[in-house]
Amino acid sequence: MARRGAALELAVLGLLHDSPMHGYELRKQLIALLGWGRVLSYGTLYPCLKTLVRQGLIIADDDPDAAIRGRRNRIAYRLTAEGKEYFAQVMEESGPATWDDENFGVRFAFFARTDAPTRVRILEGRRSRLQERLENVRDASLRGRRGADNYTRELQRHGLESVEREVEWLTELIDRERAGGYTVSGDDAGGPDPTSQTA
Repeated sequence: MARRGAALELAVLGLLHDSPMHGYELRKQLIALLGWGRVLSYGTLYPCLKTLVRQGLIIADDDPDAAIRGRRNRIAYRLTAEGKEYFAQVMEESGPATWDDENFGVRFAFFARTDAPTRVRILEGRRSRLQERLENVRDASLRGRRGADNYTRELQRHGLESVEREVEWLTELIDRERAGGYTVSGDDAGGPDPTSQTA
C-alpha cells in the first residue's frame, strides 16, 4: 500500500472495521482522524469509496431507514470479509512506506490492531527517518545562516524543534512498547490512550 491515496484507503477501512457508516459520518470521522490540517472533500472521498467497492473490500448498501422526503436513500458503507482480511494484512506491514509522513499518522491511529513487534519496527523506522532528516536540517541550517534573515532563521529553528520533539516522542513510545505497551481498559478497547502514563 505505497501508492498515493493509500493512507486514505487504510483510514476508511480502519474506520469501517467496527461499524458501517454513511459517507457524511465517514468524512467527519476521517477529518478527525487525519487532523485539522487535512481538508477532505467529497470529491476525494467518493472516488476512494468507489475504488474500494470495485476491489470488493467494502459494500455500499442503501439504508432504508434514511429515506428523506423523496430523496434517494443514503448509502451506508461496510467492510466485507475480504476487506477485514486485507486490512489485517496491511496492518502487519512495517516497511519504509509505513514510516513516511503520508502513512505514519493513519498507521498510528490503528496501532491497537497491530502486534507489539510490528509497532516497534514502525516506530523505530519512523525515528530513524526523522533522525536523518534532523541531520539534514541542521546541516542546511548551518550552511544557510550567513545569508538568512531573521524570519528564515526562525522558520529553520521551528522546523528543527518540531523534528526534535517528534524524535523524543517516538523514543518514549518505543520504550513504552518494550516495557509492555499501554494497558487497555474495557472503556477504551478501541485503542491506546495517548494521555496515559502507565506502561
